[in-house]
Amino acid sequence: QVQLVESGGGLVQAGGSLRLSCAASGIISSINAMGWYRQAPGKQREFVAVITRGGAMNYADSVKGRFTISRDDAKNMVYLQMKGLKSEDTAVYYCATFGDPTYFGQGTQVTVSS
Repeated sequence: QVQLVESGGGLVQAGGSLRLSCAASGIISSINAMGWYRQAPGKQREFVAVITRGGAMNYADSVKGRFTISRDDAKNMVYLQMKGLKSEDTAVYYCATFGDPTYFGQGTQVTVSS
């Protein structure tokens, strides 16, 4: 079992920044890729960003150039630095493991006011 706990969400004005954190615990030694999904009201959950143990990263087109994912394996942490936030970034953001099975955290709300 893997447990993921997100933090760092909140209310921010358009153009502002937020940094999300994800603390992982449990059997995580075998997990290679971790990252973030988000779900906006009335929409399906969508991929945001992923990072592997080797440092390879991938982003959704909608956040490229604005969001940066990073990880600290010594602390079992994954981060998502978000800059230039837009109203369409408003969503619940979920930390996730990428694999079989996939684990999700409980989510943290990000609200961007225009």
